[in-house]
Amino acid sequence: MDKQTSRVVVVGGGTAGWITAGLIAATHGRAGARRVAVTLIESPDIPIIGVGEGTWPSMRATLQSIGIDEGELIRSCDASFKQGTEFIAWAENDPDDRYYHPFSLPAEYPALPLADYWLAHAGTTSFAEFVTPQARLIEAGMAPKQASMPAYSFAVNYGYHFDAGKFARLLHRHAVDTLGVDYVAGNVTGIDSDGGDIAAVRLDTGESVSGDLFVDCTGQKSLLLGGHFGVGFESVRDTLFNDAAIAVQVPHERPTDPIASVTRATAVDAGWIWDIALKNRRGIGYVHSTAHADEAAAMATLRSYVREQFPATSVDDLDFRRIPFEPGYRRQFWVNNCVAVGLSGGFIEPLEASALALIEQGASMLARQFPLDRTIMTVVAKRFNEKMLYNWQRVIEFLKLHYVLSRRSDTPYWSACRDLQHCPEELADKLVLWQQQAPRYDDVPRVDELFPAASYQYVLYGMGFRPKYTPVEPGADADEHQRVDKALHETQERARRMLGGLPTNRKLLDELTSLPGVA
Repeated sequence: MDKQTSRVVVVGGGTAGWITAGLIAATHGRAGARRVAVTLIESPDIPIIGVGEGTWPSMRATLQSIGIDEGELIRSCDASFKQGTEFIAWAENDPDDRYYHPFSLPAEYPALPLADYWLAHAGTTSFAEFVTPQARLIEAGMAPKQASMPAYSFAVNYGYHFDAGKFARLLHRHAVDTLGVDYVAGNVTGIDSDGGDIAAVRLDTGESVSGDLFVDCTGQKSLLLGGHFGVGFESVRDTLFNDAAIAVQVPHERPTDPIASVTRATAVDAGWIWDIALKNRRGIGYVHSTAHADEAAAMATLRSYVREQFPATSVDDLDFRRIPFEPGYRRQFWVNNCVAVGLSGGFIEPLEASALALIEQGASMLARQFPLDRTIMTVVAKRFNEKMLYNWQRVIEFLKLHYVLSRRSDTPYWSACRDLQHCPEELADKLVLWQQQAPRYDDVPRVDELFPAASYQYVLYGMGFRPKYTPVEPGADADEHQRVDKALHETQERARRMLGGLPTNRKLLDELTSLPGVA
C-alpha cells in the first residue's frame, strides 16, 4: 500500500505560510479517516516583509474558507475596503492623467461586447465609467457596501487593504486556536532525506520535525526548494525592470482624513509609488529600477511625494525601509514532496497585488487537489507546476501591459519600458491583434485566470490605446442593440442610486468598528 499523506509541515510563516496552513487544515484537518495533521515552523528571527497590503476580491473567499470573521479582520488588521487600482500619470507625464482598474466586471460581461460599443460610441467617457458604476463610486470616495449588509456581501466587488504584519498574526491565532495547526518556533539548520524526498527538518532548538509533505514558505531564501533541491531561478529583469522598493508608513494627519478605496499607483521617474490607505495610516512605497535610480535618488523622490501628501508631517521622523528583490520565479514549484508557496516560488513587483493573488492560487490549488498518498502526489505536482508556470507567465504579461503602452518618454526608464524588445512575444502579438478587436476570452482562455479579459480592457483603454480599426458596430440586430442600451442605462442608474445610498469608505469603517462584537 502506498504511503499516505497524513503529516504536512509548512516551513515559514507570514501570509503565505499561514494561509496555506489554514486552508489545508480547514479542508483536510477534520476528524475522520482522512485527517491531516498540519505543523507550521516559523523563525523567530525573520520579520514579515509586508510589502503587499492590498488584495484581490478572491481574498474574501479565502477567508471564508478558513473561517475568519470579516469584522475580526477589520478590527484586528486596521483593514479598509479596496475596490481596485487608480493609475496616475502612467500614460502621460501629467498628474491629471489617471484611470481606474475596478474590481467589478463590465455590465452583462461577457455576454455583451461593451468594449466594442464603447470604442464606436463612447466619446470622452472613460471605459471604466462607461461599463460599471464602480468607477464613479471610487472617484466619489464611496464604500463598496453598507454596514447593514452581511459579512463578505457587497454592492460592488471589493478586496482589502490591511496591515500585513497584523494580518499574519490574525491568521496565526485562528489557525492554531481554531483549526488545530501545531506551531513550532525555530530556525532550520538541516534537512534529512529519504529516497529523494524530505523526511524531516532539523531546528536550532534541537527538535526534528518529520512529515510527508513539506511546504516551502521561507521567502526569497527558498531554503527547501531552492536551497535543498537546487531548483534554479528564472529572472525576468529584462522584462520588468523594477528590483527594489523603499517603504514607509505615515499616520493620517487628522482622524477625519478620507480613506481611499483604491490602491493609488503614481508613475514617477524610475518606477511608481504605491499609496494604500488603512483606517489609521497610509502605507507608501516607491517601487523602482536600481539600474535607473540609485538609492539616494529613489529616496529623494519618495520623500518629495510624502511631503506633498502630508504637509504637516515631519518626513525626517518617519522610518523608511529599503527592500531589494530579484524579479522572477523558480523553474519548478513542486519537486518530490516539497512545494513552494509565496516568495519561495518567486516574486515580482507588487503592482496589481499579484503577490498575494499568487499565494492564494497556490495554496487553494494545494488544498483542493491535496494528494492523499505519494503516488497521487506525483500527478498533483505535475499539474501544480504547469498551472503555476502559466500563472506566472500571465502575471508578467499583464504587468508589462501597463508599461509598454505608456507614452511617457521623459526618462530613460520609461523609454526602455516602451521598447518592444523587452516585451513578451505573446503580449506583442496580442497588441497587434487588439488593433482590430478588444481583448476577449480567446486571449485569456482559462476560467480561473488571475486577470480576465476585462482587466486587460480596463488597462488597455485606460492607458489610451485606440485600435487602428474600429470594431464592427455591435447590435447589428435589434435585440442585441436593445440589450446593450439597457445594460448601459442600468449601469448609470445603479451609479446614481449607489452614490446616494452608500457611505464613504471612512464612515463605513467607523460604523463597522463600533458595532457590538466588532469594536
